[in-house]
Amino acid sequence: MKKILFSLSLLCSAAVFAERLTDYVDPLIGSGDHGHVFVGANVPQGMVNVGPTQLETGWDWCSGYHYSGKQIVGFAQMHLSGTGCSDLGDVALMPSLQELELTRQGLATPFSHDKEVVRPGYYSVLLERDKILCEMTATQRVALHRYTFPRGSNNARIIIDLENAVGDTRTESRIYKLDDFTLAGYRVSHGWTARQQLYFVIQFSKPIHNWLSAGLTEGIVQATFEVGAGETVMAKVALSPTNEMNARLNMAVEMPGWDFEAVRQQALQAWDDELARVKASFRTDRDRRIFYTALYHLLYAPVVWNDVNGDYMGSDGRIRHAAPFQNYTIWSLWDTYRAAHPLFTLILRDKLPDLAQTMLHIYQEQGELPVWHLMSNETYCMVGCPAVPVLADMVLKGVGGIDKQLAFQAMKASLMKDNRSLDKMKRYGWVTWDTGDGEAVAKSLEYFLADWSAAQVAGLIGEREDSAYFYNRSMNYKRMFDPEKQCIRALSTEGKFRVEPSFNPGHQTVDYTEGNPWQYTWLVPHDVMGLVNCFPTKQDFINRLDALFEADGDLGKNANPDISGLIGQYAHGNEPSHHTLYLYNYVGQPWKTQQRVRQVMSELYTDQPAGLCGNEDVGQMSAWYLLSAMGLYQVEPCGGRYQLGSPVVEEAVIDLQDGKTFTIRSHGNSDKNIYVREVRLNGKRLSQNYILHSDIVAGGTLDFYMTSKPNKK
Repeated sequence: MKKILFSLSLLCSAAVFAERLTDYVDPLIGSGDHGHVFVGANVPQGMVNVGPTQLETGWDWCSGYHYSGKQIVGFAQMHLSGTGCSDLGDVALMPSLQELELTRQGLATPFSHDKEVVRPGYYSVLLERDKILCEMTATQRVALHRYTFPRGSNNARIIIDLENAVGDTRTESRIYKLDDFTLAGYRVSHGWTARQQLYFVIQFSKPIHNWLSAGLTEGIVQATFEVGAGETVMAKVALSPTNEMNARLNMAVEMPGWDFEAVRQQALQAWDDELARVKASFRTDRDRRIFYTALYHLLYAPVVWNDVNGDYMGSDGRIRHAAPFQNYTIWSLWDTYRAAHPLFTLILRDKLPDLAQTMLHIYQEQGELPVWHLMSNETYCMVGCPAVPVLADMVLKGVGGIDKQLAFQAMKASLMKDNRSLDKMKRYGWVTWDTGDGEAVAKSLEYFLADWSAAQVAGLIGEREDSAYFYNRSMNYKRMFDPEKQCIRALSTEGKFRVEPSFNPGHQTVDYTEGNPWQYTWLVPHDVMGLVNCFPTKQDFINRLDALFEADGDLGKNANPDISGLIGQYAHGNEPSHHTLYLYNYVGQPWKTQQRVRQVMSELYTDQPAGLCGNEDVGQMSAWYLLSAMGLYQVEPCGGRYQLGSPVVEEAVIDLQDGKTFTIRSHGNSDKNIYVREVRLNGKRLSQNYILHSDIVAGGTLDFYMTSKPNKK
């Protein structure tokens, strides 16, 4: 009987393990091609993202790792994920059994993917030079390294590298011994950010045998240890944005012991818990891997940027003590306002107040909402005021804990500044090409949709004059529509189009950010029907939209590599195109949205390292897939109207974190049955091609009935 019970117990345990959602996550998806994803160990939205930094450099190494890379120079505690610019890679460790030349080339050691294991919350690799097994896991603020040395040595080394980060330059650093087991220090650098400061404490599981350092300000130092064959040395690395003392506190609270397996399991469980915010089933394991890896990538950021006691470094360089909210950083807003943040309002509702408070405190500290915020610094990367639609979306959806008056004040102040060509917006109503302002079309269109978002919030709180001002300014895109070329083009101070004798809508020019006229003409998500009316007839709009997917894919010699994932001139690899597939819903041809959405999900997302057709961009590429796989997409920049598409999920249950769930089901789905015959919300047949945020958060069911033939009724 005991034998039977034991066997049943094993079966139950195996069943539970098999149902772990992390089993369907492959962190290497997106590590090839131009995905730029982070590969290593972390917990959801953790400050620590510990993993390998490779010897190779260049655009495809923005995260420090690319699947084609052959050598590792160290295991750094922080990395970006999916960005188009390089930074971080701070405070790297590298074990060795021999004396190395302390240069980037000297530290580099080959590795093989065959000897590499990447799982949520865990990374390991066997270094070929000395056959040292390197493993790492993490909590939010502390990394745990475990190095297993294959043979004994009196001088096994762990090199602490503050020099060879990813894309920035060390300007100042300090590292010193606290005791025989512990080092502390800081690193200051500039790169993407003007001044990044990071503090750390490193504690080893064995006493340091010898401390090899030429001075406290060295960029690369060494600690040596006496080890036996097969012995492990562990290292805990705690980080802090404020000081070394808080780094020690972070370590004491989050990782007081040395149980590597316990920390690893806690990290794995943290990922399972977060992934369970959406419980989805699919017809194929491939689709399930793509979906849950996308959710894993989405939950990388924004990352925690405060200590366990609430201290954080403000945007003004001043430390704020015991903040009553969780402070976050890595705000890739030009990318993520489009799909990632709208998805957050469904699956991360418990975290929205802290995200909003972070944005408002950044406004109070730097005088404007974040643009592309990184480690207490404003990088001003990309165009527009992308925080405005994100904050407006939360306000309009009724997220608690947000001062609506302060939120609008922050939006208004950000949109009425004179920097980043906003002075032209105030004077002319658009960004002008003849005043030396590059990217005039892209800037104007991004400001217009932010203006419209601010107008909605102003109307909500009764600021009618401001609402009218921003709404009217948002409509100036109509002035930029060239009816002859059927494109949105740059205007001069006199309201005239740039004279371009060799105008080609497929070529990128100085007026467009990572795009061209073909792609930017559709960037009016706040007034789609107004854009339709810019064309002579609705059919002309449809014809032009059809032509987008059939146009010559020649982008011209000056095209940015971000313009990728092409279907004709539609570029799914970059964000300005992401809403375009859903525009057919507005003109009575939703079957074309359904067909194109399924085409993109089938052809441009895979479960291989080259599984993303463009930069992951801190979750946006994944968010588009997640929403589209569930048959939803929010085209308007804020407010919560989700257009319906063609779901891939068989069933998806969204945990609304208040005891309610919203369930999406598809019936009769297949590779051929990509069209929607009808949709029912809580059993009632829908007569429109969208549902509202309020429909979802009320709880209930959304049923798609699929067919192989377009429903043109």
